[in-house]
Formats: sequence, C-alpha cells, structure tokens
Amino acid sequence: MVPVAKPGSRSPWSGPVEGPIPAAGKPGAAAKPYDEDIALYEAAIARIARGEAYYDFIVPEQRARDYPVNPAIAVRLPTLAYLDAWLGAAGQIVAAIALMLGIIAAWWRKLGEAGISPRLRRMATALVFVGASLGLNRHYFPLHELWAGGLIALAFGLHRIGGRGPKGRLQKGRWHAAFAAAALALAIREHTLPFVLLLAVTALWQRNWREAAAWSALVAVFLAALAWHVSLVSSQVLPSDPHSAPWLVLRGLSGWLGNVVQSSNLRWLPHWLSGPAVILMTFGWLGWNRKEGLFAFLLAAGYGVLFMAAGRWDNFYWGAMLAPVIFAGIAFAPRALRGLVVAARIPNSPVNTVNRHP
Repeated sequence: MVPVAKPGSRSPWSGPVEGPIPAAGKPGAAAKPYDEDIALYEAAIARIARGEAYYDFIVPEQRARDYPVNPAIAVRLPTLAYLDAWLGAAGQIVAAIALMLGIIAAWWRKLGEAGISPRLRRMATALVFVGASLGLNRHYFPLHELWAGGLIALAFGLHRIGGRGPKGRLQKGRWHAAFAAAALALAIREHTLPFVLLLAVTALWQRNWREAAAWSALVAVFLAALAWHVSLVSSQVLPSDPHSAPWLVLRGLSGWLGNVVQSSNLRWLPHWLSGPAVILMTFGWLGWNRKEGLFAFLLAAGYGVLFMAAGRWDNFYWGAMLAPVIFAGIAFAPRALRGLVVAARIPNSPVNTVNRHP
C-alpha cells in the first residue's frame, strides 16, 4: 500500500503551505479561520487593493509571518495577487464560474471532434467537470495552483495538434486561444512551465514551426520575467533570513499519488481506491488513440515524475496543477486495458512438422 496522505491527522487542504507545520492538538492553540498560506496571499491582495506595490511589501510581510524568502523563488509571482485585487470578491466568483464553464465547453467540443461515441463523450466531459469543479471553492481562490491548473485544462481543451494525420493528410492545428490561456497560467505559477515545454516539443515534432516558435518565445519571455522577479526579491533578502527547507525530497510514488489525491475531489475516496484511480486516469489516456491522447499521457506522467522527485508533504497542493485535466483519462481506461491485454497475447505460431519416412 502506498500512502497518499501525510502521516498524522492533518486533513487535505489544511496547514501552511511554505511555513512550519503546527503540532496537532497543541493545548491552548486558537482555531484560525484561514490557513496560514491563504492568509498570507489574502494579505497581499488586500494591500494591493489599498494601492501598495507588491514588491514594496511582500518580502517584509512574508518574513514577518515566518515564511521563507530565501531563495527568492519562495516568494510567489505577483500576477494572481493583482488579478484578485482587481476582480474583488464578486469578480473572483464570476471568473471561477466562467473558467469552469469554459473548460467544460472546450472539452465537449474537443471530444466531439475526436469522433468518439456520444456515450464516451458525455462520460469524459462529466469527468472533466468533476476535476474542474474544485475551482469553485471560494476559500482557495488565493491559491495560485487552483487557477493555473484550471487554465492548463482550458488551454489543453482549446489546443489542437496539427501535422500529418494517419492517412498522410495535413491537419491544421489550432493554438492561438490555447496560447493565451497557457501564458496566463504561466504568469500565475511557474509550475506551468512543463506544460508549455511539452506544447513546444509537440509542435516541433509535428513540424509546426510557427507554433513552436511562439511557445519557445513564451518560455524565453517568462524566464526573463522570472529572473527580474528573483532579482527584485533577492535585493531585499537579508543574511539572517533562513534558507527554505529543500523541495527535492524524492518522495517516490506516494508523492505523485498523494499530491493528486489531496488536491482534487479524489480526497473523499478511501486511499485504497483513490491511489489506483490516479494511475488509471494517467494510463487511461493511452486508450484515446489520437495525438491528444499521447499528449495527455505525457502531461500526466510527466507531472507525476516531477511530484515523485520534488515537493514536500506540505506541498501537496502542487497536484492542483494537474487535477482538473487528469480525471477524463479514466473514461478511456477500458480501451487502454483492452489494448494492453491484446498486446500481451502470445500469437499462436504454426508448428513446423517434419515428415518422417520409415
């Protein structure tokens, strides 16, 4: 059995994100209305709404709350804080609903163009809804992974892989709308970078040079912006600031399964069921016999490998980057399993008989 939750009594989506984990059951500990990480992000949103500049206050604010600022990458990008401050509480609700509806509509159309059966199309779209519905939880609106993961699901739903089809016909790809969604996701959370890199590599593999150039340019612009962000934060880091706990902790299979389970609606299932469900969702994409199916598998498996190598137990929320898009894979799992069984069969080879003469 592979554990998918941190040992102890801490429930999913509770406890600080980057700060120390408080001891459960501490005598006299007052109940807090918000998680510490969410409280930090909400404080940043409130200060921006009052007219303050993000880089003028974020390092002292984070330091005062005992959150690490060393290395500078431990300080979040400012994009979501500015967006949330601009939208306000009501605007965030509208944006969350619009994003979820956009994800469902994009995938309904994508699956319809794939030529699958109406029943499978309805089932896969319903699973997309299950994965994306977590984005409607108002309590987690300040979390960067929640929005970035939803935008990844939207971008994937809008994207069409071009190149040569199975009969040698040139298939026109569609990527402009997906580019906008992916760029916003990348501006919110740097963990979107593997998704963008996979899109760039796919475009190169299919010889879609213009699309590949666009994705490559996006990566270059993002890296420049990230370097600028790091330089602004680093200029305020003091020698006395402690270094953050390491993120490269090699948690293995439990890191992959635990991240996805705890940051999605799978957390309501028992561990013996939720863990195998993640594996079925990942490998199920191979049952969708199209370029998109292989892309989805590489996306889910790639993030799975990253989660196995990087991220502490209290970084489980990273799984929200993948959770909205992975659910539909289980709809194709029966196809994938049938294909695996067929491929594993040993063909009956004819037995060469030798005529013996007396």
